[in-house]
Amino acid sequence: MADVKLRRLVSSAFKLSGFSLRSDASSFLMVQLEPLSDEERKEWLDRLTDHIQRQSLTSPSIEKSQIERAIEECCRSGPDEREPILTAISAFDVPRFHYNVDRKKFSLITGQKPELLGSAVDKARLFRNRYQLIHQRTSRHHLFAPSVTDSLGDLDENGEPRVKKFKLSPVEKLLCTSSRVSDAVVLGMLTQLKEGKFFLEDPTGAVQLDLSKASYHVGLHTDNSIILAEGYYEDRVFHVNGIGQPPAETSKTSRAYFGNVNTFGGPSETSLKNSSKLLNIEKGNEDGMIVFIADVWLDRLKVMEKLRSMFDGFQSCPPIAFVFMGDFLSGQFGAAHCTELRSRFKSLGETIQQFPLLIEKSQFIFVPGPCDPAGPKILPRPAFPKFVTEELLKRVPNAIMATNPCRLQYCTQEIVVVREDLVTKMCRNNIHFPTEGEIPDHFARTIISQAHLAPLPLGVCPVYWPMDAALRLYPLPDLIVTADKFNSFHTSHMDCQVMNPGSFPRSEFSFKVYVPSTKTIEDSQIPDEE
Repeated sequence: MADVKLRRLVSSAFKLSGFSLRSDASSFLMVQLEPLSDEERKEWLDRLTDHIQRQSLTSPSIEKSQIERAIEECCRSGPDEREPILTAISAFDVPRFHYNVDRKKFSLITGQKPELLGSAVDKARLFRNRYQLIHQRTSRHHLFAPSVTDSLGDLDENGEPRVKKFKLSPVEKLLCTSSRVSDAVVLGMLTQLKEGKFFLEDPTGAVQLDLSKASYHVGLHTDNSIILAEGYYEDRVFHVNGIGQPPAETSKTSRAYFGNVNTFGGPSETSLKNSSKLLNIEKGNEDGMIVFIADVWLDRLKVMEKLRSMFDGFQSCPPIAFVFMGDFLSGQFGAAHCTELRSRFKSLGETIQQFPLLIEKSQFIFVPGPCDPAGPKILPRPAFPKFVTEELLKRVPNAIMATNPCRLQYCTQEIVVVREDLVTKMCRNNIHFPTEGEIPDHFARTIISQAHLAPLPLGVCPVYWPMDAALRLYPLPDLIVTADKFNSFHTSHMDCQVMNPGSFPRSEFSFKVYVPSTKTIEDSQIPDEE
């Protein structure tokens, strides 16, 4: 009788949450709950169903393995006890998600990792995935999603909606008509299918654009970027009146469509964003900081002197991490480049050795630059080869050789770091240079709206086709560090901060410091010694 009562309780709890238990899963769960009291059983069932609801499941039928994993997760008092406070995530280990258009849901791609050099199918999938990600986000934006309040009386005195709504039109709809189409809004990829002629392309087709009277909204509109174009269609040409970036959305909004699954990367199966214990650690470390420095030219005597001064200044208050970004040599040394860099890393290790408290308390993270030895100038770039770094690692055992780009998870904060001249390249390949506003603001809005670090032609910024997910910015992280030769800056958009520490030697030895507890960015500079 007791078994029947317990079985009904278990079955009822999962049915109310929209799930059904397989027989082996139900039997296993009953064995786990049997020694508990009625109140404890209800409490555990609530925790388990809540945990499973947060997962990205492909079926409402729950397997025994999923119950075992849920119990294991719930038994842990907090994810931070198993997770390190700071984790560096390789670009090649970033989770890949596929958007199912029919189910309107993201699903995690599992199985074997893709090959580095993909086929033509991977190239087509790259652009299709970029488009689908932005299209699903744009479709549910309040300017494009139909509102229930419109039919419930949210109208002005003329009977029109108080907020003007727009309807996205696929390119196919324009191509299928011979008459004029007014007030059309199309989301598509800006591209040049013919020399000097721009087209707007989506999965349904491509239409030629007339940009002679177009006005441009905030952002850098580059070839191969996804744009919103508004205008009229006539005589097989789309006459554009306005061009803008797709609407962005905050990380909190995006995560609602992923549940509690880990979208950022790292060893944890669930997102660490909701960890109260990690948040307490983060807030409690008020003096904690992460130092970002780019173009650390180790072959320059002045740079080494400034680094020594910086280490000496941080000795009394060690930061969470130093993030050094390339290039690590000021020029090319031909066949001796690797040998020269190995020698310079050895010298850097000897310098750091003089500050034992920093080695004990701080992490040292190294991100290769465009001209550093690691591989061709294609993103993502692998970490430094062992030959180059082994002398440094002997002296600084906790040094981390990261990929470019890489991701840093500090407590609940997500940080994306990339060393590439993205601002410069996007300005050079922009079809209309902005006449108002600051370039850093335009750049930040562009990569956030595009949900991608490098919305550029593949000939300008090559990307390994199967690895494009490593450059995605969806959901948005807390901080994006784009090290560039461009002047240093920091700005924010959609609760996401974007900063460029600038070139260390070229900017009078200045760098950026990020304080996670307050989410603030501070400018710092190493003064000249008197």
